[in-house]
Amino acid sequence: MRAVKSLDLLSNRGWSRSALALALASSLLGGGAVAKSKKPAKPEPTAEAPAATDPAKPIEKKKWGDVDGQEVDLYTLINKHGLIAKITNFGAILTELDVPDRKGKSGDVVLGWDTLADYQKNDPHLGSTVGRVGNRIANAQFQLDGKAYKLAANNGPHHLHGGVKGWDKAVWDAKARETADGPQLELTLVSKDGDESYPGTVRATTTYTLTRDDELRIEMTATTDKPTLVNMVHHTYWNLSAGPGDIKDEVLTLYADKYTPGLPPDGKVAPVAGTPWDFTKGKPLGQDLMKTGNKPAGYDENFVVNGEPNALRPVARVEDPKSGRVMTLEANQPGAQLYTSNYMDGTTGGKGRKHTQHAAFCIETQKFPNAINVPAWKDQDVLRPGQTYKHVMLVKFSAK
Repeated sequence: MRAVKSLDLLSNRGWSRSALALALASSLLGGGAVAKSKKPAKPEPTAEAPAATDPAKPIEKKKWGDVDGQEVDLYTLINKHGLIAKITNFGAILTELDVPDRKGKSGDVVLGWDTLADYQKNDPHLGSTVGRVGNRIANAQFQLDGKAYKLAANNGPHHLHGGVKGWDKAVWDAKARETADGPQLELTLVSKDGDESYPGTVRATTTYTLTRDDELRIEMTATTDKPTLVNMVHHTYWNLSAGPGDIKDEVLTLYADKYTPGLPPDGKVAPVAGTPWDFTKGKPLGQDLMKTGNKPAGYDENFVVNGEPNALRPVARVEDPKSGRVMTLEANQPGAQLYTSNYMDGTTGGKGRKHTQHAAFCIETQKFPNAINVPAWKDQDVLRPGQTYKHVMLVKFSAK
């Protein structure tokens, strides 16, 4: 989505305001507010280079289209180092995140589509906020307080990512603001009682803050008027090379000594030691990828994050040796799903990149999949009136 040629920056940590101001063009996103300038229009963007932006404006907005009679907008957040995040209120989706490599060259580290229509018609949930319940519920059914509920079976016999029309296909209300920490976008959605057969009216928020410390802070909250299930999941597909290749050389450390086998899990918890799922010491994602036995090949399992299940703590570290980009993730959830885009086959693409198998990875912090149907986990994703669901993710970037 949107390109500007790579910049030579003064430090590996981020962009200085003066360097960015000299290099960036005066118009944003090819159709927003236009500054007074006689320079010719910039060429169409490429996958390797992020969009031109105005560093004096930490938040910008443009109309992106309409869905179900509601306006959909695309927001651009820019922090003081020039990191750029683009987010739409359709699905509360992160569509772009531009991060410098070790040479100061900026690149977009998330997979995405080119148009709003692409996000509407495609299913991999790229960059979205998934709900009301992310991941799988076995046999598309559960019982809560003695009452049985039948959900849509949209993943074989199972229920996945909130159903046929989950929260990633809804238009959210948006409020943008500047804060002491950095530019922020708050997105709000009201999911009515009976939505996708779930009980209770739920009011949910997803708030993105692009902080001055080169951190993307994602906070998800929810309240309900009836007992229900909530497990909101952020579903960005990451590729730290910011290029068209796969993620097999990217080195992942997962702070998890155990995982929960199965799609969906049935309650079994197994140690990762001595298995392909052991990332405790860090290893390239491709090293044991073919040894998982999954079909198609790759990772798609929930890991039990070490430490207090609901405390904010380290989850993962990923380093791309080629670009030098490093991403660290902290969260306050008990689990994290590692997924290596196993089902992508190159038949789709966006932002100049083919969506090929293993083109990206997801680390989805979450309650355990199918928790409601496992006695030892069944209270994890139950939300009751008077309670507030809160999910915090801190995604921080650097280069080495």
